[in-house]
Amino acid sequence: MPQIPDASNERPTIVIGAGLAGLTCAFELADQGKPVLVLEAAPYVGGRTANWNEHGMEVESGFHKFIGYYTLLPELLERAGIDLNEMLFWEKSMETRHPEADEPGVFGLDVVRAPLKTALGALGNNKYLTPADKASLIPFFTAGFKDYLANPEELDEIPLKTYAERHHVTEQALERILEPLSSGIFFLPPEQYSSYAFFGLFAPGIPRLHKMRIGAFSGGMTDVMCRPLADAIERLGGTVRTSAPVRGLIVEDGAVTGVELESGERLLGANVVVAANIRRSQKLLAEHFRDVSWFAPFFELDAMPHVTAQFELPEPLLPQDRTTFGPGTQLGSFGEQSRTTFRGKSGRTSIILVDPDALIDLPEEEVWRRTVEGLKAIGLDGVDRVTDYRIVRGDENFYRLAVGSEKKRPKQVTPIPGLFLAGDYTKQPFLATMEGAVISGQRAARGILKA
Repeated sequence: MPQIPDASNERPTIVIGAGLAGLTCAFELADQGKPVLVLEAAPYVGGRTANWNEHGMEVESGFHKFIGYYTLLPELLERAGIDLNEMLFWEKSMETRHPEADEPGVFGLDVVRAPLKTALGALGNNKYLTPADKASLIPFFTAGFKDYLANPEELDEIPLKTYAERHHVTEQALERILEPLSSGIFFLPPEQYSSYAFFGLFAPGIPRLHKMRIGAFSGGMTDVMCRPLADAIERLGGTVRTSAPVRGLIVEDGAVTGVELESGERLLGANVVVAANIRRSQKLLAEHFRDVSWFAPFFELDAMPHVTAQFELPEPLLPQDRTTFGPGTQLGSFGEQSRTTFRGKSGRTSIILVDPDALIDLPEEEVWRRTVEGLKAIGLDGVDRVTDYRIVRGDENFYRLAVGSEKKRPKQVTPIPGLFLAGDYTKQPFLATMEGAVISGQRAARGILKA
């Protein structure tokens, strides 16, 4: 069987998937002098944090933002020689637009650098959210963070809408604040969204409130983050292969010893890290370990689809490049990107669409029609001047942040010799985020180094 060349003749760890989790694991191993081979099915690295050319238009995997209270991700990137100041534009505020609101809500994000704007945003915006609405959120958040720490399993069984109603959140506060912070980020409507997932997204930021800000990428995520990370792995002696889809695992005497590619090529490794998306990972593992009880909860963990609309215009859709939410419409979160991520375009917008279960199988023309209706409903008629658009969607990349999912997430170290998992669907506190992907990759690497 073909082997990966290595001066020490040590078999490499094979990492399936060059998303952020897989690249993190590979970097940590290479940084410790371990031979590593990353195999990516796509012709580019990045996975769910990627950009590519879609039939002549530059697109991204989704509307992603870098959260200021992340710690391990920025540390990893700096160790890989990536300058965060060049990679990111920090936003000072976010905006919410509702079809029935007299005016948008604008909220400051930077407690340290823009404290007045942040304070005024919380205290003001009374035409968007009344003082009574704001007051109804106080006991909700107080109880939620307490239950997140004390009763996480019970909290995961309660839909966000039910938890909000139980704590007497007003209907307007639910729709104009909680809905953007749930479905606007992870697609699901509040009646399906796990309360544990909701509070879990924000709880890690409480001790780092001074770092609570949002960063927009200064280019496509493959270009400015993931490809440079892959380059760092190769500088350390690792190998990253794209357009190399894996057909299956090689299992001998109950241990994982390598992989077989779709091309028929077979590669042996000291360990194999499955860092593909959730659906692909489940398929690879089920072929050999369907009857292993340790994997049973993971095989029950459901994925959720994602649908985004991305388009170009002859001029910017919005006056600022900042995160915007569209509660009351199918627009989850979106932003103008012509001054940040897609600076070569006169106008460029990406939108996360809400309730992707209802959209995933619709024709592109129908998804686009609904997108246009949503934009016009919040006063953005400039969409009529769109010159090109793409609907980017899939149903394999995200685990469903619905009630009952938390207990089904697997750990990174498995009971199978030679087999490790990495991906934000695995058990770690940052849920389906870039920070979560990094944590999972680092835990998988630590497991390998300790083995």
